[in-house]
Amino acid sequence: MPVLSGIRSGGRSAAPGPPPEGYKWTALSNTTLGVLMATIDSSIMLIALPDVFRGIHMDPLLPGNSFYLLWLILSFPVVTSVLVVSLGRLGDMFGRVRMYNLGFAVYTAFSLLLSVTWMAGSGAALYLVVMRVGQGVGSAFLVANAAAILTDAFPPGQRGLALGINQVAGIGGSFIGLLLGGVLGPIEWRLIFLVSVPIGLFGTVWAYRKLREGARRQPVRVDWLGNLTFAVGLVAVLVGITYGIQPYGRQAMGWTGPFVLGCLIGGGLTLVGFVVIERRTATPMFRLQLFRIRAFTAGSLSTLLAGIGRGGLMFMLIIWLQGIWLPEHGISFSQTPLWAGLAMLPLTVGFLIAGPLSGILSDRFGSRPFATGGMLAAALSFALLELLPVDFAYPVFAGLLLMNGLAMGAFAAPNRAGVMNSLPPQHRGAGSGMNATFQNSAQVLSIGIFFTLIIVGLSATLSVSLLHGLEAHGVARAEALRVSRLPPVSTLFAAFLGYSPMAHLLGAGVLAHLSPAARHLLVGRRFFPELIAGPFLDGLHTAFDFAVTVCLIAAGASWLRGGRFIYQIEASGAPPTRAGRALPPGRDPVAPARGRTGR
Repeated sequence: MPVLSGIRSGGRSAAPGPPPEGYKWTALSNTTLGVLMATIDSSIMLIALPDVFRGIHMDPLLPGNSFYLLWLILSFPVVTSVLVVSLGRLGDMFGRVRMYNLGFAVYTAFSLLLSVTWMAGSGAALYLVVMRVGQGVGSAFLVANAAAILTDAFPPGQRGLALGINQVAGIGGSFIGLLLGGVLGPIEWRLIFLVSVPIGLFGTVWAYRKLREGARRQPVRVDWLGNLTFAVGLVAVLVGITYGIQPYGRQAMGWTGPFVLGCLIGGGLTLVGFVVIERRTATPMFRLQLFRIRAFTAGSLSTLLAGIGRGGLMFMLIIWLQGIWLPEHGISFSQTPLWAGLAMLPLTVGFLIAGPLSGILSDRFGSRPFATGGMLAAALSFALLELLPVDFAYPVFAGLLLMNGLAMGAFAAPNRAGVMNSLPPQHRGAGSGMNATFQNSAQVLSIGIFFTLIIVGLSATLSVSLLHGLEAHGVARAEALRVSRLPPVSTLFAAFLGYSPMAHLLGAGVLAHLSPAARHLLVGRRFFPELIAGPFLDGLHTAFDFAVTVCLIAAGASWLRGGRFIYQIEASGAPPTRAGRALPPGRDPVAPARGRTGR
């Protein structure tokens, strides 16, 4: 393998001593617990949202309440996306373990605060949004530094195993959260937050007692201007994407609205300014020179593309299950969130099987064959899902979910190991944060893309079908027109939240004027699923086509990473085993030149 040697040591603290025997397993256990806890809470609210809103006595589908609905879902991933690079850079500067431990404490504190809400209505909802932001800050501390801590603790030949377990815990946690939310939410909505507190207290004490720094620190100035422009730009872009799927005026979506356009254009220009700043500052937060490392660039691009292909999938499958398949198979709308979580279990099982196994194999054979093969298999699984009828046989559906989980797990662990192995030790925190930013931002971007594709499919025929269906069952034309003209996103969120969509859209007043037979049929388990099935499937096929395309591009990007590449501090004297130029002793491939970080 090629050996890049010689790290400048001026201005850095002395290297820590060798870790005690067995320390690497302590680091793996603790960081896996931290990442698992953070990612479970990133999705646990998705299934439990109806219970949360019932608990605080608020209807999330009223037009004035859409802000709270969106930000209870998205505040956590948006905050994590914005902060992981900065907090990874701070880990390089002040100690990765110190930043990670602080994250455990912050996360636990805000989990406790989320469970003690005493208000109701909009005040309670705003309180929960603010506390979720704080929880997202703690998550960013954990996610930004966990991979760097593991890379410091494990030798190159075992990093695939370690990072594979950690990465799979992170991705699998998002699916485990769906199940926990469905189980705990109906019992008591506060439990979905309180469950993290004892785990967080144990993990915090354990981390402060047992984890130790494993790399030199870099006591340099904080790049405040870079941090500010990055945060403002990325927040603006993600907010624009979030509100793009909301209606604007009489339009089904808000992509042409002035607020959304202002966020997207202003955020994009701010990020361009951020790149200019980072190229000129001597101590940047975002190490642009890391993109000179082909393995890092290809792995990060693959992370972004895989996240875009996977991130919105969870929402689409849940809506498919909760809005159509489960009601048609005898499950009441109020029970669909729990059953949807159970139905998605094969996806989690696939991640848990493939992640560690592919990580172990990548230690021996390199990341490229497994990461690339995983993306190709994921593309195939999306294509096969597209062939299913709307009323599918569950064993076939479960088998395809398992296949997708195996494929994504086979990609995730080797890809993360390839990225982290390519990084110089003093930049592992920044590089880990950059990679995590791509992954978390891709989730929000993917949700916007997938919802847009589905809404476009629904907009074409749903309004007419809804109007004719309601009139045929006795609803007055004026009321049928009102309901048919509601934005499709309202229909999607009603199904997603486990409400009876027609009961919510029509309201008690309209239903009271219908005959018992018509009322029973409209709010029953077949009218809405049969009404939405055709338009939804049209949009879903487009979404699957998009996912297939993105995964194939991700496979190509993954293949371009080249052969096995591990950055090493000390020169071994061995010649490179693949094409590449070794740097001369004393040369840092990402060190600033003439006060600049890039040229």
